[in-house]
Amino acid sequence: MIRRERRRGRDVAVLLEDFGHRLPAVPAAPLAARERGPFAELVPRRGPRGRGRGRAATPAPLAVWRMTSEQTPVVWPLIATSGLPPTGAQMGIDLLSGGAFHCDPVGWVTDEAIPVTNPNVVVFGKPGRGKSATVKAFALRMLGYGYRTLVLGDTKDEYEPLCRALGVEPFVLGSGLPARVNPLAFGPLRTGWDRLAAAEVRRREAIVFARWLVLIRGLVGSQSVPFGPVEETAVGEALRLLTGYRTAATRLAEPTIPQLWRALDEPPDELVAGCRYADRRHFLDATRLLRDALGTLVTGSLAGLFDDHTTIDVDWRAPIQSLSLSRLEPLGDSAVGIALTCLNSWGQAMREIADPGDLRIVIRDETWRQMRLGAEAMMSLDANLRLSRRDADVQVLLAHKPSDMLTAGDAASQAVAIARDLLHLCDVKVLHGQDQAVGDELGASLGLTPVAQRVVTGWAVAGKGRALWLVGDRAFQVQTVLTEPELRLTYTNEALTGGPA
Repeated sequence: MIRRERRRGRDVAVLLEDFGHRLPAVPAAPLAARERGPFAELVPRRGPRGRGRGRAATPAPLAVWRMTSEQTPVVWPLIATSGLPPTGAQMGIDLLSGGAFHCDPVGWVTDEAIPVTNPNVVVFGKPGRGKSATVKAFALRMLGYGYRTLVLGDTKDEYEPLCRALGVEPFVLGSGLPARVNPLAFGPLRTGWDRLAAAEVRRREAIVFARWLVLIRGLVGSQSVPFGPVEETAVGEALRLLTGYRTAATRLAEPTIPQLWRALDEPPDELVAGCRYADRRHFLDATRLLRDALGTLVTGSLAGLFDDHTTIDVDWRAPIQSLSLSRLEPLGDSAVGIALTCLNSWGQAMREIADPGDLRIVIRDETWRQMRLGAEAMMSLDANLRLSRRDADVQVLLAHKPSDMLTAGDAASQAVAIARDLLHLCDVKVLHGQDQAVGDELGASLGLTPVAQRVVTGWAVAGKGRALWLVGDRAFQVQTVLTEPELRLTYTNEALTGGPA
């Protein structure tokens, strides 16, 4: 059998070569070496056979969980919360996302994407859980962003080490000490009064006298004395006569509480006529309780502290200023609360005309003492919180638990209603560790979910500096991280350990 070979065709290159035309050869590209895959061989579902190779006789059971979308970000670690911009003081680690957590209350207000309408901060936590250390670290780290700190009433001298580390000596108020603070100070509004236009004079007059009336109402109300239209008219007219505003003086005199008390106790004819009383006896009978309340402040336990012109020279350009009230502790909570009320009015006066860009952190410790004086004493603090956006101030309130603020009166009283409003005027809430008994209280006062309550009463209690941060309606599980110098400045257990850390 003859075998035929199959003839293959000729390509174009061979044909052209027959006629003397040779095409240039194209070098073949080298084949890339194939990478070895991570799994060289398929593994059975139960693992490879053999001793020590992880063979499972039965497959592992799968855990099934049912939860709401609100609970999922807390329980499931791979789902992070919606983050905040990295601006302001870096406080520590957000354990829900694993990233850094920054605190910038004013920046949060100006950011439309963050549900915060005011820069006020309220900090709760049982003693020893690190709430004061967190506040001190925040104030120290915000110095780099142009913020200065004012401590209105350091009741335990906790901020003295921080002040001295920044080269500032804190002012100390107490019986027998030279420092005096006049809560009826004009403040910067007095500057250039004789050169102001009539409209500006009326505007400043309304601001100053309204602040003074709020202060006197609080001081009188702290002694359970009513302050109605009769008392308001008498105090307003007396202050206008003492300053010279009623007589159209171009240079106003700064009044003091003893001067106001004496003007009411020995009223001139102008005051009696201005208040529309028939005679001097009629005036004295109508204002007896008011005069007795002011007299108690002048001659009582706080005599010599707030009854003269201010003697301290505050450097408002310094990084921090602190007013210590620790020497008043033996006088009781009421005396400290009255002192905080006076300092509150004085501090507001110093900030009524602030330079553009003068940002300040105002720390108010032990605010519950002021709140226990009654509704009238709380109105000044309420005004400060409402004006924080205008003044560019970050108001920081510290307390142990929400119920401390709600002990200002009966459950249905006006004082308790104002205290609840104060909580809602703080869009940023920092909740350090609390006992289990406070969990339900947090849920009722702040609207915390059961999962968030367990974070505060469980995880936050297990370590210092742990807190649940509520920024608007967003929750962040934050561990504050302190440097070695900050640990020394924020140590508050000297009395227990006998020395610094």
